[in-house]
Amino acid sequence: MNSIIEQLNNNLKIVYRQALDADLQLDELAKQGKGKFAALFSKDSAFSVEAKRFKPYVLDVATDVEALSQQETLDQEQLKTTVLKLQQLHRLLSDFKTGV
Repeated sequence: MNSIIEQLNNNLKIVYRQALDADLQLDELAKQGKGKFAALFSKDSAFSVEAKRFKPYVLDVATDVEALSQQETLDQEQLKTTVLKLQQLHRLLSDFKTGV
C-alpha cells in the first residue's frame, strides 16, 4: 500500500509543477481577454471543485491521496477515482501545453 501512495504522491508532484506553469499561462491569456470559460472540467467530472485554474484540481486530488494514506486498508473505489482524476489532469495539462 505504501508504494501505491508513494506513486500517487510522485504523480502529484509532477502535476503540481505543471499546474503552476499552466496557471501562469492562463493568467496571461486572461489578461489578453482570452480563455473565457467557467471551469476546466465539467460539473459531472469526478472532481469536487470547479475552477478556472489547475491548482484547485491538484489540491482536490491531494486531499484524496491524503485520505487514502490514512486508511488501514485501501478503498479500491476511492483509489480508482483518485487515479482517474490524476489521469484527467495529466491529459488536460498535456493538451494545454501542446495547444498554447
